[in-house]
Amino acid sequence: MTPVLEITGLVVAIALLVYLVVALVLPERF
Repeated sequence: MTPVLEITGLVVAIALLVYLVVALVLPERF
C-alpha cells in the first residue's frame, strides 16, 4: 500500500475545493 496515491488524491481534492471556491467568489471570470 503506497501512501503516494493517498497524498495525490488529497492534493487533487484540495485543488478541486480551491477551484470551486474561486469559481463561486469570482463567477465573472468563469
